[in-house]
Amino acid sequence: MSIKRIDVGARMSGAVIHGNTVYLAGQVGEGESVTDQCKSSLAEVDRLLAASGSNKSKILQTIIYLADIADFAEMNAVWEGWIDPANPPARATSEAKLAAPKYKVEFIVTAAID
Repeated sequence: MSIKRIDVGARMSGAVIHGNTVYLAGQVGEGESVTDQCKSSLAEVDRLLAASGSNKSKILQTIIYLADIADFAEMNAVWEGWIDPANPPARATSEAKLAAPKYKVEFIVTAAID
């Protein structure tokens, strides 16, 4: 089976396709608020899924890290407005120290490709 890498960088690829599955690198967004960062990072998820031949209706699993679990409701408000309600993925959310203090949320997505 072949492996295809998208947005290859020195440290990581933005997405890796193996077979009929795409694995996205953790996506963090820009902005001051959790809402802004969620919208920004989910827009990047959309872009990477499209570049991989997938979309949010095909997400299998999402892992969400919040720098502060107190932001859970704010993150969910954005998530619920973005996700395909007919095809919600398996999901886990937890609190974690993120790569830089400015980051409030990170999304890690695995999706199917037709």
